[in-house]
Amino acid sequence: MILNGNQVRDQIKAECLPRVNQFIASAGRPPGLAVVLVGDNSASAVYVRNKTKTAEELGIHHETITRDSSLTTEGLLAIIADLNAREDIDGILIQLPLPPHVDSQKALLAVAPEKDVDGFHPCNVGLLSTGRPGLRPCTPSGVIEILKRYDIPIAGRNAVVVGRSDIVGKPMAMLLLQENATVTVSHSRTRDLPAICRNAEILVAAIGRAAMITEEYIRPGAVVIDVGMNTVRTRPDAERIFDAARLADFDKRGSLLVGDVHPGDMAKAASAYTPVPGGVGPLTIAMLMRNTIEAAERRVGV
Repeated sequence: MILNGNQVRDQIKAECLPRVNQFIASAGRPPGLAVVLVGDNSASAVYVRNKTKTAEELGIHHETITRDSSLTTEGLLAIIADLNAREDIDGILIQLPLPPHVDSQKALLAVAPEKDVDGFHPCNVGLLSTGRPGLRPCTPSGVIEILKRYDIPIAGRNAVVVGRSDIVGKPMAMLLLQENATVTVSHSRTRDLPAICRNAEILVAAIGRAAMITEEYIRPGAVVIDVGMNTVRTRPDAERIFDAARLADFDKRGSLLVGDVHPGDMAKAASAYTPVPGGVGPLTIAMLMRNTIEAAERRVGV
């Protein structure tokens, strides 16, 4: 079974619309989202455009604050302080990665926790780890949504998360624990990683290496969630990863997206899986919109 992220995204967006309208009726204004984009990272610019397009579709007020890569950490902190003080802005998102000279940790820490729609602030991380209500990281939350909406049982099952990042791996493990899964967090230094992964009834790959997870890592019949988003640019890599049809597509385009799991092996071994693209990716923006609405509702008591 292919777990269609676009379909789940559309369901979440449809659920957001009446909440936006109810908020407008109660607060006299729409929920507000501000995105801060620093530098000229082309991928980041695409992500921001997609976020603002979705906000517009839902009737969420959105602003994109762009600065060139000469912006200092102090300059970014001043922008964040201004957004923290604004009553019409409920959610603030600092688009990562930031230029190397900008202190990302300082910037993320400066965002008011109640406006931290990425769920990265230590206050929100603490709320997540203790099971209290709060803003959750968008990508891991999207994974839980896709599992639930496809009626895939989580409670009591062995789940393995490959990757320990603050953005995906760690919060993913905590969300699975809250759903009563038995969770193992593995990473690049885990001994005998394939054997650990083969224990998984639910395998979440978020390690950031193109098609690293092959058939030897996948327990037959497992549910595989591929969070990775990698660009394949060389012919030898493409030959290792893609079938003839997609190889022809690679030759035509010059590059293709692939996840952390080998697509052919995943389709062969898994009972259900998320494709790349079209799996977890679309849910990240949908969950960002839901977080923005929730932040707005909490701030004004709707």
